[in-house]
Amino acid sequence: MNFEQIVSSINNVLWGEGQVLIYVLLFAGFWFSYKLKLIQILNFRHMFSVITKSGKKDDNSNGNSGISSLQALFIGLSARVGTGNLAGVAVAISLGGSGAIFWMWVIALLGMATGFAESVLGQLYKVSDDHKEYRGGPAYYIQKGLNQRWLAILFSLCLFLGYGFSFSAMQANTIADSLNHAFDIPSLYSGMVITILAGAIVLGGLKRIARFAELIVPFMGIAFILIAIVITLMNISAVPAMLFDIITSAFGLQEAGAGMLGAAIKNGIQRGLYSNEAGAGSVPHAAASARPVPNHPVTQGYVQMLGVFLDTMVLCTCTAFIILLADINFTGEMEGIRVTQSAITHHLGENGVYFVSAAISLFAFTSVVANYAYAESNLHFFKLDNKIGRTLYTTMYLAMVLWGSSASLKQVWSMADVALGLMTLVNVIAIVQLTPTIVALTKDYNNKRKIVNVTDEDMAFKAEDIQLQGKVEPGIWQK
Repeated sequence: MNFEQIVSSINNVLWGEGQVLIYVLLFAGFWFSYKLKLIQILNFRHMFSVITKSGKKDDNSNGNSGISSLQALFIGLSARVGTGNLAGVAVAISLGGSGAIFWMWVIALLGMATGFAESVLGQLYKVSDDHKEYRGGPAYYIQKGLNQRWLAILFSLCLFLGYGFSFSAMQANTIADSLNHAFDIPSLYSGMVITILAGAIVLGGLKRIARFAELIVPFMGIAFILIAIVITLMNISAVPAMLFDIITSAFGLQEAGAGMLGAAIKNGIQRGLYSNEAGAGSVPHAAASARPVPNHPVTQGYVQMLGVFLDTMVLCTCTAFIILLADINFTGEMEGIRVTQSAITHHLGENGVYFVSAAISLFAFTSVVANYAYAESNLHFFKLDNKIGRTLYTTMYLAMVLWGSSASLKQVWSMADVALGLMTLVNVIAIVQLTPTIVALTKDYNNKRKIVNVTDEDMAFKAEDIQLQGKVEPGIWQK
């Protein structure tokens, strides 16, 4: 058996017929929904109230200069919001019918609890680097919370392979292909521009990446939502029938769609998981980089839980409505982005192709930049966050972006799927083991919320407040 066959076999177990990851992530969603007492539903309003302070940064930080919670949210959304929001939804509908959208909503609701749990841990076990910036993520909470360095190293290596190199190459390829399709721009030229722009941003460090995300993500998100609202209003008379079709198809209640029940569940769950990344261990890197207000790990859990909601419940739903309200035919998995393109062209005329191309380019480019930040945060874990380490990593990253823009990426896709799959398995194993700490932190936060006339200082967490698993970084959570 050659290397390619081995990779294919692993992917088949993780993502294909074995569907191991679907069951693992479903388990994690139910587990944390139960352990945290349906926090994503019962504390839904509080999730939004936390955002009102998220643009601030707690500067009482011993000289540390972490980014704000809002910037961390936008970095997380930069990576989450990608071609999956445009193409992945179309694939789910193509293979699972309209009912797949209902199951995408279900997995997003469960994923909000998982996203909360892993982001709380990312924030709790973060460290401070030589630049007085915060670093963290699964590798850090696996080592500090569970004292399992070999597992932490495995996660980091998969992260570098996936987010550091493969995913950025694939996103660059998507942008170049889209621009070539819409404007006949040669892929090499697109790749050169993408590489130069990405380099200009990432070489400025985490703060420049955060400022870029803070500027671009709201703009592209709001623009896409407004287009979806306009299209929905243009077809308002068809909306009740569309919603009825989603619900009945989700449970196989339609005579013609009875055999589609399994396909609707499988594809809705799978594409929802791909899109919002809850449980994959990627977003905790963004969560760890923040200095939240109030300064408590649970604050960042709520912020990143909102990220799952916005990605799937809002943006993926926008794409679904655009597609389902269009009178077009679906023709299989590889036609994902073309289905979305055809749907928007149906609603907006021939100019729709330009809007889709612009949306793909922005969505994918923000992912390219955020992917760099995720992998770069693990350089500190290997004591490579020095000039030589950063230069070597950045050079390899930019080279992959340039190469990916015009390469055939079938093998890269397969390797990236293995990397993401192993990352997810390792991360879920870790956060389930760290459940006592997650629950204790959440109780501590909720108890402090009940204090009369509570202030941000009252809410601040100290390591002595609860019984922690493992040890946190000295000087970050001490009095």
